[in-house]
Amino acid sequence: MNTLTTLLILSTFIPTIIASSYDAYSYDPSYNSHVPSDIPTTPNDVDMNQIDSCWRAKTDWASNRRALADCAIGFGKNAIGGKFGAIYEVTDPSDNPKNPKPGTLRYGAIQTQPLWIIFSKNMVIHLKNELMVNSYKTIDGRGAKVDISNGPCITIQDVSNVIVHGISIHDCKPGTSGMVRSSVNHVGYREGSDGDAISVFASSNIWIDHCFLARCFDGLIDVTHASTAITISNNYFTHHDKVMLLGHNDAFSADRILKVTVAFNRFASGLVQRLPRLRFGYAHVVNNHYEEWIMYAIGGSADPTILSEGNYFIAPNDYTAKEVTKRETTKKWKKWKWRSYGDEFLNGAYFVPSGYGSCAPPYSPDQNFIAHNISTQACSSRDPCYMQHDRNCLGRGQAICAICSRQAKSIVQHSPAYLHQSLAHDFANRTGCRPLPSKSNQWSFFTLFTRFTHFAHVLLLIVN
Repeated sequence: MNTLTTLLILSTFIPTIIASSYDAYSYDPSYNSHVPSDIPTTPNDVDMNQIDSCWRAKTDWASNRRALADCAIGFGKNAIGGKFGAIYEVTDPSDNPKNPKPGTLRYGAIQTQPLWIIFSKNMVIHLKNELMVNSYKTIDGRGAKVDISNGPCITIQDVSNVIVHGISIHDCKPGTSGMVRSSVNHVGYREGSDGDAISVFASSNIWIDHCFLARCFDGLIDVTHASTAITISNNYFTHHDKVMLLGHNDAFSADRILKVTVAFNRFASGLVQRLPRLRFGYAHVVNNHYEEWIMYAIGGSADPTILSEGNYFIAPNDYTAKEVTKRETTKKWKKWKWRSYGDEFLNGAYFVPSGYGSCAPPYSPDQNFIAHNISTQACSSRDPCYMQHDRNCLGRGQAICAICSRQAKSIVQHSPAYLHQSLAHDFANRTGCRPLPSKSNQWSFFTLFTRFTHFAHVLLLIVN
């Protein structure tokens, strides 16, 4: 009976013993109601990627908007947009595809001279037909909440030096056949756009940055017909099937000149495939965050070259869709250069490499940049938190912890149980944020106590 007495005494104290070692996963109900003192709350304190640190850290950016044109990286580094043009302010959300009025977005986009286009107020723009953007234009949505939605959207065709920044583009529909003005001097017949959010066709030096893109009829971003010198960065993609197509088709070999940098983007929930899908050309897919996919993440055909570097891949729970890569071909592909360097794979995600020889991006010195180490970028500023469509982002520091804590919770939930503690500690050390525990971890104390009590009862039966 002495043994039984000892067990019963231990069962009384075991909750206290376990609780004292449970601090790493204890839930603080006030966690999201205030900003901890050690969390940065100003842009200068936030760990930003190279693009954002170029302009967001400057509190006077609104008085020198054109400085953004110096902030691109990668293949689209030299996309200057309307850097050397006047400021054009959009004051009217209406649209006339054939004869646009001054003050509308279309009127500014079709002008021949360089223009830096801004918005006087929040507005929702329903385009009547596709918006043809002329060369040397910047569409800058900073400082206003601008939605282009529920109609045809943006076409960048046979032009160069275009920047699209800080716009929400969603629920885009196919265009209708009819007359559409593409410049002050030309109005022509269009057969109707496909329903992409942004279509880049036979164009160069294009930069798409900090846009929200979702739920369009066709693709979110298509880059085709020998377009090149493109950077797609800091965007938020969600709820869509065919997300990003790079290259027209397997017979269009002119796309071999295509060079695209896909950097700092967030591929969020509800995405199916093409994150991106490449034909013939070269893609540097770097420092992106992948929150699952339904079919695959990175795909291609027609012998493209892909370097995946410093990305964060969380595979879906579907065991048939764990592979990051997909080669859409019936021909031999083992000589295609597809490489993974410094990526992190969770929940069973894996990358199938192929090919021999160097896969380094053919950047010029001014296009080159240093990719972040994945261990320090899980909570980088590529989350488009400052964009007005994210109403939960009330304070930058609070937003970082809120977003990153949800991310850490997801990481813990999608990892083997024996890694939970080390992942939580690693997250806290890297970010200064404490992760919110998953339900399984919140109740682990009670599980242990229940098991111990059950064990004591079994011993009691044996002794008796």
